[in-house]
Amino acid sequence: MAKQTVAEKRDGEKLLVSEMIALYCRKNHHTAKGSLCPQCQALHDYALQRIERCPFMETKTFCSACKVHCYKPEMREQIRIVMRWSGPRMLFVHPVLAVRHMKETMKAKKS
Repeated sequence: MAKQTVAEKRDGEKLLVSEMIALYCRKNHHTAKGSLCPQCQALHDYALQRIERCPFMETKTFCSACKVHCYKPEMREQIRIVMRWSGPRMLFVHPVLAVRHMKETMKAKKS
């Protein structure tokens, strides 16, 4: 399997975090599909900004596995809540993304 470029990894992580935030917002804040509440929109924008500026993208798997946490503490707590809620549900909503994420996580834990 060909190794992903940094840009591909960055795009994949952006897609995953976007889908997880959207799922969380839709189910917990009752927003329409394709829209986010102001709080979730702020978290989404912040997360994408952090991913875009990540200097470790080439070597890391996901933000949760990173040794340097670049999120502000309150945003880190918000994203943790979103991920904990959305993670198990992603398997039913976006199975390909969820399986890919689980595979990458297991691969990272082995090394």
